[in-house]
Amino acid sequence: MRLGIHLTTFNHPADPAGLAAELAATGRAVEAAGAETLSVMDHYFQMEQNGLAEHPMLEGYTTLGFLAAHTSAARLGLLVTGVTYRHPGLLAKIVTTLDVLSGGRAFLGIGAAWYDREHRGLGVPYPATAERFERLEETLQICGQMWDPANNGAYAGKHYQLAETLNSPQAVSSPRPRILIGGGGERKTLRLVAQYADACNLFAIGVEGVKHKLGVLDAHCADLGRDPAEVQRTLLYRSAALDNGDLDQTTQELAAYAELGISTVILVPPGEGSPAEWIERRCVPLAPKLAELG
Repeated sequence: MRLGIHLTTFNHPADPAGLAAELAATGRAVEAAGAETLSVMDHYFQMEQNGLAEHPMLEGYTTLGFLAAHTSAARLGLLVTGVTYRHPGLLAKIVTTLDVLSGGRAFLGIGAAWYDREHRGLGVPYPATAERFERLEETLQICGQMWDPANNGAYAGKHYQLAETLNSPQAVSSPRPRILIGGGGERKTLRLVAQYADACNLFAIGVEGVKHKLGVLDAHCADLGRDPAEVQRTLLYRSAALDNGDLDQTTQELAAYAELGISTVILVPPGEGSPAEWIERRCVPLAPKLAELG
């Protein structure tokens, strides 16, 4: 089992001017832990379940560009890009730019978006759920076309029309940046994973719950004629045991998910204190234990 780190809060220094130094230190700690991925959220306002909407929140892709300069191995992406926040042609260009400047370390994490308050607050259209999923599928198709150097022609969808899908330079990642779709919706989200994605990301809803979601994903793969082994299974995980420094209990908790085929566990530093220090104290010693699972 491999390790990922996901940052959800940016209120660690009292002065926002200290955020850059903390993020740089976090990048160094992620590298020291040998983490496979480093991700941040794609929000304009802080999620209310994490604190207050007024708490600090940085724009995601700008933050990843900064982190690219302070890391050398970890893959970088948003967990996950809200499909409503950027026009898909521009999104493909943004991810391509991150991939080129990071030496091929960008991935596209994407989902249907959900935080209506920040949409309304900043004047971003927030369509109904069905339309957001239609837009998500069209965005996945457009990104695939943008990342195909042999196809820079038009795209005509229900919601998006592009006269050209020219994308120069192309991504460094081969054949394209990896695509991760977040969420466990059984009818739409997991079908899109099976059809378009290289990885899924599930919440840790319990071993039996995750087992059921993976079974649904496997069934969608079978319906589409895709080998389910091609889809990496990742899990977003918060651990009270890890926060308390109990590495053995954390490893035991995660072993059950590893048996289900979860190959990457994405851990979330607590909202208080320095994420860099937490990664150094908790994740650096945990990583070798995770490597033994599988």
